[in-house]
Amino acid sequence: MHEETTGALRRDAVGLREVLFQSVTAMAPAAAVAASIPAGAAFAGGSLPLAVLIALVACLFTASCVAELARELPAAGSVATYAARGLHPAVGFLVGWGYVFVEMLVPPLLLLQLGFTAAGTLHEEWSSYPADLWWPWSLAGVGVIAAAGYLGVRASARFGTVLGVFEILVLLVFAVLLIGEAGDANTLSVFGTSHTADGYPGIGGVFAGSVYTVLAFAGFEAAAPLAEETRDPRRTMHRAVLGAALGIGLFYVITTYAMTVYFGPDRFAKFGASGAASWDGVARASFGLFWVLVFLAVINSTIANANACANVSTRTAFALARIRVLPRPLAALHPRHRSPVAGIAVQSLVAVGAVLGLGFGYDPVTAFLLLATVIVTVVVGVYIVVNLSCAGYFLRAGRAAVKPVRHLLFPVLGIAAFVPALLTAAGLPVFDFVTELTAPVSYAGPIVGVWMAAGVVVLLLLIRRHPERIAETARVHLDSYDPAAGPRTDGPVPR
Repeated sequence: MHEETTGALRRDAVGLREVLFQSVTAMAPAAAVAASIPAGAAFAGGSLPLAVLIALVACLFTASCVAELARELPAAGSVATYAARGLHPAVGFLVGWGYVFVEMLVPPLLLLQLGFTAAGTLHEEWSSYPADLWWPWSLAGVGVIAAAGYLGVRASARFGTVLGVFEILVLLVFAVLLIGEAGDANTLSVFGTSHTADGYPGIGGVFAGSVYTVLAFAGFEAAAPLAEETRDPRRTMHRAVLGAALGIGLFYVITTYAMTVYFGPDRFAKFGASGAASWDGVARASFGLFWVLVFLAVINSTIANANACANVSTRTAFALARIRVLPRPLAALHPRHRSPVAGIAVQSLVAVGAVLGLGFGYDPVTAFLLLATVIVTVVVGVYIVVNLSCAGYFLRAGRAAVKPVRHLLFPVLGIAAFVPALLTAAGLPVFDFVTELTAPVSYAGPIVGVWMAAGVVVLLLLIRRHPERIAETARVHLDSYDPAAGPRTDGPVPR
């Protein structure tokens, strides 16, 4: 075989800073603050900071489980490997099958947002710019992401670090300005239940707001697929996953608090993602040209998120292709950059196809909502399985390895946090605050169902013809290249 298809990813290419920002940018902090988190205001109202704080605590349970498994099983297959080792290789295959699918859809999702945000803002400033000329921005984004990925993980991760630092600094500076302008209106009452929206009183409104806010945390696990390219991966992955979830969670709390006290807690239920009652609207109305920096931070966030998730999709596809449960060409690596060039090519084609096909077939905003629903439904399902995998892995390792709080209680609490989020994302009206989805966004469920059904068919064929390939989903390939670590087929790393 040629070196391009048999080599390993580049060892020790990145460190804690780069993989930390891999997870940070995958969470799209600026875009989440401006667009995702305000969705909870319709329920939590001016108590949204409390809802965000509750969501942070809830997400840390799952982040802890991912971090524990990332330390034990540093593999490009990440969540697929965790499920294979903690539950069963067949489950690992299905998790990988679904995860690769949705992570390949994240870049087109964000590039659609890049397109309609840039076009809409330019049209608002200069009416001669057509509001529907969004697609050149999206295609430019595809090119930027493909180039960064082609140059290898070091270039891509450092690119993400620069973008991540910029968007966080802009929003933090804006938050400080808002808190300063709020003056005597600053109050800790927004961390209570007295400002919830009409019709959603007390803790019920806060809970509803937190469910929508939980979805803004998706992506904290994105460091894990870079394990085989990271220095001291067992330690670094653990710190990156937990650090991203905690750090960006606190960032969400601070920025949401700032806008809530500035805008007014008792009228915050009307706050949203666009118009005068939005981050962009407030920046335009009260802070002069600072809105340009907020706009650039959101644009920056879409590119950074797309870049991070392209890394996730191509590395996970590489991991599954090298054991031949996905087409072998996806394991092809560039001889110099050690980047998964075939996966990057496929990712770029999927991005162009989804952006143009769905963007013109419907419109870019509707296409965004459809893709977002598909993605969140699968990703939240993956989080639930990973929580189960954490408990399963350590229970299999023996009583001495199990830490009841981290390995049993946290997985249960993580599942409890994400089941309502899964029902909400899927539009299943189990709770009165869940809005039933309408077409074409309601097609998300059938799309996910068809894809996972196809995965089951592929799984059954592989079990019949090549069962050893399914068993390989549980393999930690890094051990083959790390003599100091030694081969490990069971049990956790001593610590």
